[in-house]
Amino acid sequence: MRIASFNINGVKARLPRLIEWLEETRPTVACLQEIKSQDEGFPADAFEKIGYRAIWHGQKGFNGVAILADGVEPVETQRTLPGDPDDDHSRYIEADVNGVRIACIYLPNGNPVPGPKFEYKLAWMERLRARMRELWDQEIPCAVVGDFNVIPEDKDVWSPKAMAADALMQPESRDAYARLLGDGWTDAIDTLNPRGGVWTFWDYQAGGWQRDHGFRIDHLLLSPELADRMTAAGVDREYRGREKASDHTPVWVDIAG
Repeated sequence: MRIASFNINGVKARLPRLIEWLEETRPTVACLQEIKSQDEGFPADAFEKIGYRAIWHGQKGFNGVAILADGVEPVETQRTLPGDPDDDHSRYIEADVNGVRIACIYLPNGNPVPGPKFEYKLAWMERLRARMRELWDQEIPCAVVGDFNVIPEDKDVWSPKAMAADALMQPESRDAYARLLGDGWTDAIDTLNPRGGVWTFWDYQAGGWQRDHGFRIDHLLLSPELADRMTAAGVDREYRGREKASDHTPVWVDIAG
């Protein structure tokens, strides 16, 4: 079973690239972020034509998340992140696929720092931790994946100095992410690539891709039931270099059985 995540940066704008990736790599589950589409505009038919069923939580112009499953219907279990009834951002969706609970997240960016956007980010991370604890207590195989907008350590960025003032690298952001790992979740990419230097994002500006000025903010967190069966994890880096690419590249983990 391959569980993948891809911040597509506009599902309609990148649809040819997305279909290309799905057909070439064929993940069992593909979680998408920043679909930037209202619910009624989501191109579910295009995915069905290549064998994928989907659920999604859209929003006009920004945000938006989706879960695609190869050959089966994802069974939705949660559509928003609990804990704040006034939060109307489409950043969380959760489903069961082939006996695995999949949570797809698009965590707030948090810039500028300080400010209300950063406070919202930290509050969202606390709500996420609470939900992940609920999932943990259910003792089911679970993966929480997506764009976390957190650079966990200095080894996960091309230049810590250049990014030092960014919300992605603030001590509060990193500490909140570290608490998730401290609760027992496994960061798949980091576990199998402990030396770092693995990027999932390159900015469109200032030749980020061409100069390899990247960093790792897209993560795959696994419960023990999945971490014990993990056989490989990686980044489909080549898709960042294709025409009309997202500024992110897909990340994935393979689970035995």
